[in-house]
This record gives sequence, structure tokens and C-alpha cells, in this order.
Amino acid sequence: MGPIAVVLDHTTATALHDPKDPYNEAVAAFYVQASGGLGTLYAPVLALTTGDTRRPGLLTYIHGLRFITIEPYDTAAALTATELLHTGHSWAAAHTIHTARPSADFPAGRYLLTLTPELYDGTGVQAVHPDQ
Repeated sequence: MGPIAVVLDHTTATALHDPKDPYNEAVAAFYVQASGGLGTLYAPVLALTTGDTRRPGLLTYIHGLRFITIEPYDTAAALTATELLHTGHSWAAAHTIHTARPSADFPAGRYLLTLTPELYDGTGVQAVHPDQ
């Protein structure tokens, strides 16, 4: 088994950014593993934008981290968003779900690291809490 691919949503990106957050160390452990080549971390740009509205500086902070790849919002993500926005999901969740779902590059999908796994029930992604 090779390195795992993990998507951070706005909740886990915010926890990583805030050293006082109770889940900071748990999320930071994933970053440390990624820095050692044991996985790859991804952060959807719309999730970071949402997080930045609540925690100014979040997007700049994550952008500056060497071992996190920021996923752009493209046409494929917009098509997914159209579907998910109609079912009541936020823009941040829609882009996060799109990033974590199976794709040509990730046929099995990517794990979604979130503090709110119930938000992603029934969306076709493997959402896990950092404490699990």
C-alpha cells in the first residue's frame, strides 16, 4: 500500500491553523506524516476561502505550507457543486466532496479528514474524524 491521499475540509484546516484548537495536534500529525512521504494532503480552495472568513489568514497560512496541495475550483468541481448545492450543501462542502470523491487520478477517492463527518453522510466520500 502506497501513501494515502487525504483531503482537509474547512474544519480541519482551521484546526491546523489554530494552535489552541483542541484538534490541532491530531491534524498536525497528518501534516507531519505527509512531510515524511507517508501521505499527501489536499485542501479545496473554496473550503479554505470559507474557513478564512471565520479565521482570517487561514488561506494564506495553508498556501504557505509545503506539504499541502491546494485544489483549484474548476469546471468539474462546478458540475459537482451544481448537484450538491441543490441538495442543501454549502459551497465549501461541495468543493470538498468533489475533491474527495473517486476520480481518474484517484479511482478509490481520497479520505476526507473533518471534525464534522456527519456533514458528509450519503455523499460518496470516506469522511473520518482525526481522533478515529
